[in-house]
Amino acid sequence: MNIKELKDIIDRGEDSQHQFKEFFSSSDALSSELVALSNSLGGMIIVGVKDDGSIVGLTNENIRALNNLLSNVASEGVKPAINPISEIIIINEKKLMIIYVTKGLNKPYQDKNGIIWIKVGADKRKAIAREELQRIFQNSGMIHGDIMPAEGLTIEDVDMPYFEKFYNKRYESDLKSLDIPITNLFNNLYLAKDGYLNLTGALIFAKNPEYRLPVYIVKAVVYPFNTITEDTYIDSRDMTGKLEEIYDKTITFIMNNIHYIQGNQGVNSVGQPEIPRIVFEELLVNALVHRDYYISAPIKVFIFKDRIEIINPGNLPNNLTIENIKNGNSNVKNPVLASFAYHVLPYRGIGSGILRALKEYPDIEFINDLINNSFKCVIRRKTI
Repeated sequence: MNIKELKDIIDRGEDSQHQFKEFFSSSDALSSELVALSNSLGGMIIVGVKDDGSIVGLTNENIRALNNLLSNVASEGVKPAINPISEIIIINEKKLMIIYVTKGLNKPYQDKNGIIWIKVGADKRKAIAREELQRIFQNSGMIHGDIMPAEGLTIEDVDMPYFEKFYNKRYESDLKSLDIPITNLFNNLYLAKDGYLNLTGALIFAKNPEYRLPVYIVKAVVYPFNTITEDTYIDSRDMTGKLEEIYDKTITFIMNNIHYIQGNQGVNSVGQPEIPRIVFEELLVNALVHRDYYISAPIKVFIFKDRIEIINPGNLPNNLTIENIKNGNSNVKNPVLASFAYHVLPYRGIGSGILRALKEYPDIEFINDLINNSFKCVIRRKTI
């Protein structure tokens, strides 16, 4: 890092990836910062700078002590051990130490006391909420939200004609001729355990999953202007049912609430949609399959005068970035759900959905909102 880059960071102030410290005299203080950054997006600790951004610098003795402390804490005070890198930079004849911490691949990290620290904006705190801990484990690939128990839903709640049709087509076999109890079959397919459906089994095959799982739906609203208003809207709908039904209802809602352009077509033609249908198909499928099922919130579709937003609960998983997904990279957050969604939705599962959407309609912005723990697709509308 050069001096100008460092000055720019200091001038901007602390955030979730940049922490200022005057000095570390305590191993506990250093380990909590290292753990928090490792459990989050990684970042840097700039030592020799006060919280307000004023530079105080470090002595050579400070630097030697800090290097020894960093070495000990990284190997003994953080579990599993990490490997931060340090660098000394001189600004205005004052020495600063930059400690670089990468985003951890072996989450969750904890300090020697077993405390899991996470970043919240420029601050850090202990992760104690159940959903919070679940998301950390999920990001590590250790657990998956799509196989959580589905609030007491059982095999009795399955829409058997729908499942039979799916099974016969998917496995090219007659379900009725199968010599195995249906409970065992659902267990073997990772759709249930001991007769109780998991989220995948419920969301794809239950008769009315929204009765017991009311948050895993799509809420869609059409607003007359460019902002959300509580009392004024053109249309509003909750999309419920099986995953396939939610998808179909949402696509229909969107396509019924956008403009159609006549162009060179005859007066009896319905015209071409202002935004190609495939754009909404790809983005909605991604939202349904890759949302964070540990977050108790619906997917939201907002249609404004100048844009359409699809807001998905949860951030990009693991090491994915917006640039990654725009280049076709993918990471399956819900592998069991994805394996079944492939057969009930137009989902290909190879990371090509974003590429297809952008090819058909480049004016799409993706926002990985870390503060609100959501992923937003913003499709800009053409001026009619």
